[in-house]
Amino acid sequence: QVQLVESGGGLVQPGGSLRLSCATSGFTLDYYAIGWFRQAPGKDREGVSCFSSSDGTPYYAESVKGRFTISRDNAKSTVYLQMNGLKPEDTGVYYCAADGNLRVGITADKYEYWGQGTQVSVSS
Repeated sequence: QVQLVESGGGLVQPGGSLRLSCATSGFTLDYYAIGWFRQAPGKDREGVSCFSSSDGTPYYAESVKGRFTISRDNAKSTVYLQMNGLKPEDTGVYYCAADGNLRVGITADKYEYWGQGTQVSVSS
């Protein structure tokens, strides 16, 4: 069955960096949309970045453009989110999600499979 396991979260000071990993199993990365989402306390889950197109072009939310980079290693079935220049407003639980519709986009409630999440806290 499809499984997604996130890791790499933690506490970091503003301006710092973290790299999140999402280890996947049960499906082939090339044929699924896969993305990163986050949820801050009291807020809705929002899309951060995803691969959701046939040509592999990544999508980024405006709030993270130029700071975050999504990548994937198909041989390791793992997707990464490199986060640089972290800000306090980046704090939240970060989730990895996948869907069999390669063009599902970045809307959270359209994704079928979810990991358990990893906490990212940005604070001085």
